[in-house]
Amino acid sequence: MTDLEAALRRAVRGEVGFDTTSRALTTMDASNYRRVPLGVVAPRDADDVAAVLEACRERGVPVVARGGGTSIAGQATGTGVVLDFTRHMNRLVGIDPQARTAVVQPGLVLDRLQDAAAPHGLRFGPDPSTHGRCTLGGMIGNNSCGSHSVAWGTTADSVRELSVLTARGRRLRLGQEWSGAPEGLRELVDGDLARLRTGFPDLPRRISGYALDALLPEKGADVARSFCGSEGTLGVLTEAVVRLVESPRARALAVLGYADEAGAAEAAAGLLPFGPLTVEGMAVDLVPSTEGLPRGGAWLFVETGGDTEAEARARAQAVVRAADVVDARVVTDPAGQRTLWRIREDASGTATRMPGGTSRTESGGGSEAWPGWEDCAVPPARLGGYLRDFRRLLTAHGLRGTPYGHFGDGCIHVRIDFDLLSEAGVARFRRFSEELADVVVAHGGSLSGEHGDGQARAELLPRMYGEETVALFERAKAVWDPDDLLNPGMLVRPAPLDANLRFSVLPREPVDVEFGYPSDGGDFSAAVRRCVGVAKCRTTSVSGAGVMCPSYRATGKETHSTRGRARLLHEMLAGELVTDGWRSTEVRDALDLCLSCKGCRSDCPVEVDMATYKAEFLHHHYAGRRRPTAHYAMGWLPVWLRWAARARMAPVVNALASVRPLAAVAKRLGGIAGEREVPRLAGETFSRWWRRRGGRSAAGGDLVVLWPDTFTEHLSPSVGRAAVRVLEAAGLRVALPPTLRARGVVGDGTSKSALALLTARRGGRVCCGLTYVSTGQLDRARAVMRRTLDLMAPVLETSAPVVVLEPSCAAALRTDLPELLHDDPRAARLASRVLTFAEALERHAPDWNPPAVNLPAVGQTHCHQHAVLGDAADRRLRESAGLTGELSGGCCGLAGNFGFEDGHYEVSAACAEDQLLPAVREAPDGAVVLADGFSCRTQLEQLAGVRGRHLAEVLAEGLE
Repeated sequence: MTDLEAALRRAVRGEVGFDTTSRALTTMDASNYRRVPLGVVAPRDADDVAAVLEACRERGVPVVARGGGTSIAGQATGTGVVLDFTRHMNRLVGIDPQARTAVVQPGLVLDRLQDAAAPHGLRFGPDPSTHGRCTLGGMIGNNSCGSHSVAWGTTADSVRELSVLTARGRRLRLGQEWSGAPEGLRELVDGDLARLRTGFPDLPRRISGYALDALLPEKGADVARSFCGSEGTLGVLTEAVVRLVESPRARALAVLGYADEAGAAEAAAGLLPFGPLTVEGMAVDLVPSTEGLPRGGAWLFVETGGDTEAEARARAQAVVRAADVVDARVVTDPAGQRTLWRIREDASGTATRMPGGTSRTESGGGSEAWPGWEDCAVPPARLGGYLRDFRRLLTAHGLRGTPYGHFGDGCIHVRIDFDLLSEAGVARFRRFSEELADVVVAHGGSLSGEHGDGQARAELLPRMYGEETVALFERAKAVWDPDDLLNPGMLVRPAPLDANLRFSVLPREPVDVEFGYPSDGGDFSAAVRRCVGVAKCRTTSVSGAGVMCPSYRATGKETHSTRGRARLLHEMLAGELVTDGWRSTEVRDALDLCLSCKGCRSDCPVEVDMATYKAEFLHHHYAGRRRPTAHYAMGWLPVWLRWAARARMAPVVNALASVRPLAAVAKRLGGIAGEREVPRLAGETFSRWWRRRGGRSAAGGDLVVLWPDTFTEHLSPSVGRAAVRVLEAAGLRVALPPTLRARGVVGDGTSKSALALLTARRGGRVCCGLTYVSTGQLDRARAVMRRTLDLMAPVLETSAPVVVLEPSCAAALRTDLPELLHDDPRAARLASRVLTFAEALERHAPDWNPPAVNLPAVGQTHCHQHAVLGDAADRRLRESAGLTGELSGGCCGLAGNFGFEDGHYEVSAACAEDQLLPAVREAPDGAVVLADGFSCRTQLEQLAGVRGRHLAEVLAEGLE
């Protein structure tokens, strides 16, 4: 233990983490930069902060204040001690509705303040797209803005008073009329009044540099406002009094379509006299789908407010009439507005993955795009001209980027496909940055219009302000922090903009891996680089059917977020902090609580796929070593169940499992949580029922091959029987996959033809390999999958779809199969044939009408279905059957083997309590509890005593 660590542990009541994991989690924010801290402290109160400052000052160790870690310029990283305010100093101290103020701690997430203010008809004005995870302290440090700044300004406009600790331990209460000013600050301002009155651009989004002009007497000598945007370099915020604004009772969203981006940009300033709440812009190349948008190649999102929906709509329609547009749409439905806004909010991540290739190389091209010039701003009236110059500069440097953002404020966000991996690419990054800074200044703009200068732009501030004003910034920093203890290298005396790049430590050659990573050119490093740190996985609630990230919501710890795990994998590849590679216990422990729900694959804006990364890691981590017993007990579940079925041991196994002492011993030996009940085996497997039935389908319509997954086959064959009945009722001819390796036999589950028996080899039964993948036994998974492809060969020679009832198995066949067997073209062919139950009915029996069940339905969309398969067909099928109500999002928490493994029960139950169990408890009388996944049904039964049913079972019952 170092002297500093020991001193901090003695003096601080909060957590002190100098371990590898704590440090690795804070090496990066959402920028291009990386610094390895000495340690991390989560203070409980201002006294803890003072103790940290004192200990670090005595030893000359820098201190960096950190909120949600979503800063884009590198200012939330440092080499000393990082203060994490999100764990303890995250409270809303109070709200005064009459005064329209709130008292907040720096670690409070913005959405929590908005939630508390909403019942009073109030809100905090600024709202960055990261509102679900950014903190008030970070917003004050960066002077954040958001989409509503045309109406309510920047964070500085919403600050009343700030409680601050200086590096030397002074406690100051900052406000107007020099309140709380440190000694020497007033003298500094009085000595340079002329420069402060003339040296700052006049535009709404001037965030760069220190706001020293807020200290002018005619501006109220507002020390609190001047402190905003100082990026933690002047003092450490411990509490803030912020102003709230009245929230409109009704809103309307006018979406205006323009031919191109320049047309939208030039129109934005002309809409400001209408008093809109927002004027946001984006072009077609940032939109995954134009469904729901009016015609055009670019759009302005103009939000209006009013006391009534009619008033808000009228204002929106007035905007439409005044705008010269290709097409327009006015939306007043809140759900429709949320859908459209989600497109805009995800843009910071979406823009990081561009079409047109894989990882960028020195020769150019590629799909990765990065911040660095994320948010420069110009006067709104000059935005069109600036964008044209910006585009020309991109072309001159052979770069691509997709601008979007706050057109009404002249602030543009853009991620550019810089090559930050090669020496030549980094040199081009520097040249472009210098030239673009000159373009911004020529248009009267600010290098930063929202996210601060950090390391990305501070080096270029002399181009914007001149050397003398920057020297004044340095003198101001010395007044506040004479020891240069707080976030050194930011804003003044900055590190070079091309130093400390987070990519420089990654391996230059592709890592030898098992999965194909088709979207990343087969490069695992590129896959890990996907995480840019926007931290959508750190939200404490999910919207709609969202899933990501259930383990973070259950624990509240960065280690168990998708971003945290990606950071540890990054450091594992870097080898500097995490030094034992695939054998790393830090990475293993972080991945241990990953449910492999695949939610990040769809909900993360850049589609990080942590379930695949986890499987990859476990494969290498345990290579040549003994695995946890749960991997053998549950990873090989298809084998154990098949043996039990062949020996007709189901009654014996069920009887033994009902004897509690025997069950306890079995669970202990198998690595199964003691709190869990062992599911009962079916007395008759689905395939045996199929053979007893005659092994043939009576219907004569399209042929569909029904997949007998392990869960349907051995644990819930009633689902398979119900599916057969419904599919046949819809006029479809059902077959099961072959069990013999024979050509020409599509498969009826028995393969009894004479020719087949003479020429076939015993092949066993098909299996998707899911249980082996989820436990990282990829060699075994590959062998099982190849055997399955051999068995399915005759099916692949037909046009028959493969209907999979278990969503997790369908997802494994759609994604894991082709990505793991990327060298076998049969894998992609089988993956393309996989349909869900609802998809099969919709595509192959389009004229069939399901029975009218006419009941309310509750439950949860399976996480794998949400992430991989989609549930649009299921929604339509439920609607046709009269099953009303929306299913909840999130994950049930059992997640296959996860919830059964010893040590996972509490997190598993907490995940179920997040969405699923409350939805079931609040269900109306007579509601159908839908749960297509066996894990979901098991979780419902074991935690709530509720029987969940597959949609096929509900429809089959309706047929009666």
